[in-house]
Amino acid sequence: MITVENLKKSYGGKEVLHGLSFHVPDGQVTGFLGPNGSGKSSTLRCILGLDRPDDGTVLFDGEPTTGEAIAKNRSSVVGALLEPTWYLPSHSAKTHAYAIARAAGLSTERADECLAMVGLTEVASKKIKTFSLGMKQRLGLAIALMGNPKHVLLDEPVNGLDPEGVHWMRGLIRQCAAQGRAVLVSSHLLHEMELTADRVVLIGRGSLLGEHTLSEFLSSAGSAGATVRLRVQEQQQLMDAISQRADLNIRALPDGAAEISGQLPPQELAHTVGTLARDNGWVVTELTPSRAGLEQRYLDVTQNAVEYRAGKAGAA
Repeated sequence: MITVENLKKSYGGKEVLHGLSFHVPDGQVTGFLGPNGSGKSSTLRCILGLDRPDDGTVLFDGEPTTGEAIAKNRSSVVGALLEPTWYLPSHSAKTHAYAIARAAGLSTERADECLAMVGLTEVASKKIKTFSLGMKQRLGLAIALMGNPKHVLLDEPVNGLDPEGVHWMRGLIRQCAAQGRAVLVSSHLLHEMELTADRVVLIGRGSLLGEHTLSEFLSSAGSAGATVRLRVQEQQQLMDAISQRADLNIRALPDGAAEISGQLPPQELAHTVGTLARDNGWVVTELTPSRAGLEQRYLDVTQNAVEYRAGKAGAA
């Protein structure tokens, strides 16, 4: 488990992390989410020891990152994929992987295994400067997993990958968690996080906004965006009745159904709408509750924590 406690960090006199605390449990994928400028990169760098926090602690299975046991076995404690630029462009993927393996006290056979795992065996002798972004991401992941680490940190791991590569990466991330690793994934691709993560940690402007299981976060009471798709034979009566209610909103859909939303959990909203239809004697041919997706819930929670807010679309 990774434990972050009261993490504070300043750059040039500006505090970017304000006592941030959260945990990354073993055997699960934790999505690390937040707007640009929220402090995600600074947090990852402090967790990895690349930057020294002003205050607070980071623990791997209860041991501080400065502990002797971690220092001696760092590659087996934590592996990370940050920016895929930590390489000499003139080196081949194999040369780079072998150098990393030797520095970590690992065999070149282990380096070959990791290159094969990420699908780079056939291009391992090519210079890294000829690699696409997606290939560099795969190489970075091979390096991150070379020491068979207990904890894995990935920053935008699907950048540059084609759809097949994204599907492969998702499966590999899930496999890492299934093997008992604590996995922290930072990404702006919220749909991908919804498919991959077990939990989410949300931060904004250097502070914790929430830490939840994904299912709790998506179904939390009062979440904006909970909707019910309803189709009745008396569609116009439905439109008229809902439009008179202050607690519900309705809009007609192109296929003839109606979408009804309100400040209620999805199942409660569906019950309210179903009761309304029954009381009015309408013939219901479709009633489908849905919940807000991760993107909508993320926008709800972070709307007051956006550092760089764009203008309305079409305003240019």
